[in-house]
Amino acid sequence: MLLVAMEISPLLLLTTLVLSVIVCYVLFSRSGKARAPLPPGPRGWPVLGNLPQLGGKTHQMLHEMTKVYGPLIRLRFGSSDVVVAGSASVAAQFLRTHDANFSSRPRSSGGEHMAYNGRDVVFGPYGRRWRAMRKVCAVNLFSASALDDLRAFREREAALMVRSLAEVSAAPGSPAVVLGKEVNVCTTNALSRAAVGRRVFGGSAGEAAREFNEIVLEVMQVGGVLNVGDFVPALRWLDPQGVVARFKKVHRRFDDMMNAIIADRRAGVKPAGEEGKDLLGLLLATEEEKITDTEIKALILNLFVAGTDTTSTVTEWTVAELIRHPDILKQAQEELDAVVGRDRLFSESDLPNLTFFHAVIKETFRLHPSTPLSLPRMASEECEVAGYRIPMGAELLVNVWGIARDPALWPNPLEFRPTRFLQGGTHADVDVKGNDFRLIPFGAGRRICAGLSWGLRMVTMAAATLVHAFDWQLPAGLTPDKLNMDEAFTLLLQRAEPLVLHPVPRLLPSAYDIA
Repeated sequence: MLLVAMEISPLLLLTTLVLSVIVCYVLFSRSGKARAPLPPGPRGWPVLGNLPQLGGKTHQMLHEMTKVYGPLIRLRFGSSDVVVAGSASVAAQFLRTHDANFSSRPRSSGGEHMAYNGRDVVFGPYGRRWRAMRKVCAVNLFSASALDDLRAFREREAALMVRSLAEVSAAPGSPAVVLGKEVNVCTTNALSRAAVGRRVFGGSAGEAAREFNEIVLEVMQVGGVLNVGDFVPALRWLDPQGVVARFKKVHRRFDDMMNAIIADRRAGVKPAGEEGKDLLGLLLATEEEKITDTEIKALILNLFVAGTDTTSTVTEWTVAELIRHPDILKQAQEELDAVVGRDRLFSESDLPNLTFFHAVIKETFRLHPSTPLSLPRMASEECEVAGYRIPMGAELLVNVWGIARDPALWPNPLEFRPTRFLQGGTHADVDVKGNDFRLIPFGAGRRICAGLSWGLRMVTMAAATLVHAFDWQLPAGLTPDKLNMDEAFTLLLQRAEPLVLHPVPRLLPSAYDIA
């Protein structure tokens, strides 16, 4: 019996092995046939992939690609898989259905060398520490009560902007102003006062103002560059575009500035005349979920970068669109006069009484979102979206700019038409707070912009103040229909040419007398 068993065992083993191979082949063969395909996309270059095909205005090029390949396309940036959501329905699948899977950020030179190696809210990995830091900002700076507590600072800075423009209008020759710069002073001071307890810009531009402005501008410019080293690891050490070198330089300048501010605060020193709460003081006093100095600096950097040029840029686009459409400008000013009058400046308490002007702001965000492409997210696991397979580790970009110009969603999408958002309009139910994927200038899901409430209120406040307090004249020889509305793409959707205007006061003289 033992001999028979010994003779049969090899045969049994061989049979079992053959059957196992057949079963595995059948199973894997079937799962391979059922496996979803990768999204379509253009063929790329060797090594660099599709990077050379993006051009200087990436959001526009990606929008054109979706017309050829469909609303979900796959690109290759060097060795990285990148998927682009170009429609509202596809964006909703990524940012709502698969939001948890796409809550992480890919590693990048910006997060590593500028944002303290991802110790911040923008680039930081999703998890407990990230949620804790976001909560600190949400409660102490962006909650309804915190916004109300800081209302006086926003109104004060808006009033100072108005007085400065009124003084310019009264100067001999009534010189023109670069509107974006004027608004940037206002928005930066309002945010810096709330964040670190001091105004960046004083009564006149000094060294501190120039230093800070240069830091923010450099971060925005270099942050908008697609760094080849992030996608082609073999070239990372070469830093062929000089991006990493620029990040390191501007990081050192910002870090030195923040170290000095934190040292002063710990020593009990605050700028003269600056009293009250600010985020820095609250962070330094926080014991629960102890926030380190590095994390504090990273959070403050996020606020400055995300809340200064972004706000002034959208405000500048708003005024430019109104100048190009005198009938809409007239309607906006009539509403503001009816709500505010002409004997005082606009106040945040007037915001709930506006209807048409809120529609103007929505339409500006639709045509000119401050960030036309969402910051990249990364797939933690493989998943299926819109019938296509998304590989684990693939990076996701959402073309916010392209979705808001989709003719299937927006009748006459290239026209500036605020009435579409009014009662009875085609999009009266749409907001900008991430609930409707047809319009997501602040993003959506877990990674939605933490400062949405601040940004929306500051843009509306600044734009309404400018439109109410002044009429705006173009330089001699330039008519509204000839105003350049071309875009310049960095990390922000800025104007290719700054908006240069002559302010003409339209309120009673007493309204410009600010105590």
